[in-house]
Amino acid sequence: MSVHATKELQAYWKENLVIIIVHLAIWFFVSFFCGIMVVDQLDAYMIGGFPLGFWFANQGSMVTFVILIWTYVYMMNKLDIKYDVHEG
Repeated sequence: MSVHATKELQAYWKENLVIIIVHLAIWFFVSFFCGIMVVDQLDAYMIGGFPLGFWFANQGSMVTFVILIWTYVYMMNKLDIKYDVHEG
């Protein structure tokens, strides 16, 4: 493996880790912070007839997780194309 290929591989994995860390941080914030830590403060607001804290604990974390999956796939596809490691 050439030095250029090694540096490119390192850059790819560095960007990959940033994408993963950002997605995990968002998931942690929504599921733990909004669903557990500040649920009482969020319950002061209503969404669809339910307290916002309850919604985050039950539906919000799942909806956020699905959105994070979509954005992760989109961002990784762009990254794969950028470094020419994409399929097909």
